[in-house]
Amino acid sequence: MRKIYVSDFTLRHLAGERKNPLLFREKVAIATAIDSMGVDEIELTGVTNFKEDRIIYKTLSSAVKNAAVAIPAGTTTEEIDMAWECIQNAKKPILQIILPLSTVTMEYTYHLKAPKMLLLIEKLIKAAKEKCDDVEFIALDATRAEEEVLRQALTLAVECGATRITLSDDAGTLFPADFAEFVSSVKKYLTVPVYVKVSGALFMETATAFESIIAGADGVKTVIDGHTLKLNRIAAVIAAKGESYGITTALDTRRLRSDVKSLISMVESTEPEAPDASDKNIDIFLDGDSTIEMVTASAEKLGYTLTEQDAGNVLRGLKRVCEKKSGIEANEFEALIASYAQQAPSTYHLKYYTASSSNLTSAMANVVITKGEDIEISGTGIGDGPIDAAFGAIEQGIGYHYELDDFKIQTVSRGKESLGSALIKLRSNGKVYSGNGISTDIVSACIRAYINALNKIVYDEDREDN
Repeated sequence: MRKIYVSDFTLRHLAGERKNPLLFREKVAIATAIDSMGVDEIELTGVTNFKEDRIIYKTLSSAVKNAAVAIPAGTTTEEIDMAWECIQNAKKPILQIILPLSTVTMEYTYHLKAPKMLLLIEKLIKAAKEKCDDVEFIALDATRAEEEVLRQALTLAVECGATRITLSDDAGTLFPADFAEFVSSVKKYLTVPVYVKVSGALFMETATAFESIIAGADGVKTVIDGHTLKLNRIAAVIAAKGESYGITTALDTRRLRSDVKSLISMVESTEPEAPDASDKNIDIFLDGDSTIEMVTASAEKLGYTLTEQDAGNVLRGLKRVCEKKSGIEANEFEALIASYAQQAPSTYHLKYYTASSSNLTSAMANVVITKGEDIEISGTGIGDGPIDAAFGAIEQGIGYHYELDDFKIQTVSRGKESLGSALIKLRSNGKVYSGNGISTDIVSACIRAYINALNKIVYDEDREDN
């Protein structure tokens, strides 16, 4: 039986797809889960912040017990040194040299013609080989490369020390049989294993990968979830038909069947719908010299879309704050947005509320609000606590439920009579609306914050209707 190697690039794929980077614990959790499924290689993202990535990748490399750990080595000897330092402690480290070979991508991306690209391939693979025994050359856009350029580049890579070659079909225009024929033609002049990275552009990635294997491909590139070859799908095909073609993998198909759904859920859950200002990955710092463009861009990081007027109001508030301090970060900036952005007319006002709670029964609240000058609306709600019950009462009164995107409470002064500040974020039609409320009564502060956000939603919807 011929063994087919599986290299999973889920971590790299997620880095390119997500708005927010994976947290360290999420990277480790995904890598160890994939490792337990029997994949042969786990591919990391290239080094972008050496000081931070070195710590993360060293820890991740130690956590991967069975699979090889591969990392893009960059395009300079300095980048190769940094990449190697990140994974040199892995059980099976691999340095990857990734370069395009089609005329259009060589000239557009690197501004190099074929002879210069060949010199770069030689230089980088030799430098990587000095650091690591296992060097992979990944030929981007290989299916559109000129046949002679492709042959020269791949044979040169092997002569310089590459231990495997990956053919990447980035164009995604070949049918399974055509790509298989392409792989077969390359295999005739290479003496090292050949992997394939197939495209999902024509929705035939699994068939393309299997046809390539039949044609002689030694390995495939997969992801857990995404618009390319999925690990569980190629595993299922090989499990069902592999014996007929004399091929097998090291994948634990039983574990794959039981764990892949939970891993997909974990991958999807790591990307929140809207960023949280408390997330340390959101790097925001604004000061008195900040411009309206900087305010708008920072608000977008937090999930807010500010009008020009709103941005101007927030900027004025920022200037006032920075008269007393050097600058503000994400949490304080979000409070400014809640206080200054979209100062909508007060359609709804809190008249009064009553609430009761106990550790024996559910909390209950009755909230009475006014709409305009003469309409009084009352609602009653039951919840896990008086605040939850109060929100339910407001929704019953207005007859509409808004998604509670975020909810924060903090004190703004000291002592037993300290003021409580509540920040509410409601989501409506894909947009986030924030409301702020302050009171010595924290339940009242939360209700006021909710109504503040509600008024902004009503005002915005009325403007759109008109």
